[in-house]
Amino acid sequence: MKKIIYIFNFTLLLASTISCSGDDSSDTEQTENIGINDSYSVNRLKLLTLSPQSTAESPTTFEWIIQSKTTLKDSVNIKNQQLEFLALYTGAYPVILKITRGNDVFTKQIYIYVTLETPSYSRYISKVYDFFPAVGQFTNTLPEWIAGDSRETMIKKADQTLTGPNPGMISLGGFGGYVIFGFDHTIINIKGKKDFKVLGNAFWSNALPNERGGSSEPGIIMVSYDKNKNGIPDDDWFEMAGSEYYKQETIKNYSLTYYQPQKPETAEVNPTYIKWMDNQGNTGFKTKNQFHSQSYYPEWVNSSSLTYTGTKLQDNYYDLSGNGTNWIGKSYEFGYADNVPNDDDASNIDIDWAVDKYGNKVSLPGIDFIKVYTGVNQEAGNLGEVSTEVTGAYDLHIK
Repeated sequence: MKKIIYIFNFTLLLASTISCSGDDSSDTEQTENIGINDSYSVNRLKLLTLSPQSTAESPTTFEWIIQSKTTLKDSVNIKNQQLEFLALYTGAYPVILKITRGNDVFTKQIYIYVTLETPSYSRYISKVYDFFPAVGQFTNTLPEWIAGDSRETMIKKADQTLTGPNPGMISLGGFGGYVIFGFDHTIINIKGKKDFKVLGNAFWSNALPNERGGSSEPGIIMVSYDKNKNGIPDDDWFEMAGSEYYKQETIKNYSLTYYQPQKPETAEVNPTYIKWMDNQGNTGFKTKNQFHSQSYYPEWVNSSSLTYTGTKLQDNYYDLSGNGTNWIGKSYEFGYADNVPNDDDASNIDIDWAVDKYGNKVSLPGIDFIKVYTGVNQEAGNLGEVSTEVTGAYDLHIK
């Protein structure tokens, strides 16, 4: 027996076992052409959308019935006109469409054949679509900017760094700096399981053996489902509501503007290097430290200011020494990038945490694109700004 995983419209997910035979008792009579074939073939982890049509004047309801392998007690009825089907495993999936018009009930038997893709999908990032870091000490070095490089060139360099099974590291700079990447398949949303992981370079401090802290630079994670199936990230974005999302200290719709430093720049340490101002009435500076002498402002940008908007997390760094020499970044419980070491379970992300721009939970069949941006606006003493680093990402369901 195979364990079969379905995902339907509004992310109703069923894990069950089914047979390759249909329900012999089903009535296949139809009163009109509803635009649904008898069978479909689709690769695993590719979304199949079925949308029956009706021209009847009388009220019509549609019901999708998925049957289990052994008995009918595990059947699941989907009472939505549109069916979104996404399977992790190959096989024949029998589906019954039940159509009701007044007192008349008609059924149609459908088979969905899920096939193995060729070549096999990769669990890793397949493409970087956008990269736009904010001000930071690793901006223009991770990846390296060379005179003449355009924004498109820097996106390509980020793509070369992050794609595949052996990714390198990019830095997103201070608050708001971001990267957008995707996969060669839809990452399926399996109920009750974590679905993907975003990698960073966080680590625990030996000075805190009993606490979860060290180098933690949390990044907000957003996801998008390719609903229009055009292969680019232009559909709605949804935020992963991590452990801090509903806390009073977390600021939604936070906006911060960085102002370009005077030219020509110098390599000296500068505590008032780059001015910033936010929409909460605060202002401050990003400092230039002794370890990084290049410009911290993206060199390929001609604008005199850069503005980023998103969710801001509470400052998470504190000085353990009391004299400014030992700054510790406290990790948050779950739901963020570069927040805990990569081998920690708290770095795994559940698609069911997704919320819309109003904070309402949403149900997604899966995701195709991920956006990560730095979620903290803080200077951590001699360590410089808090800046999220990304060192890859992968689908937890593909081994």
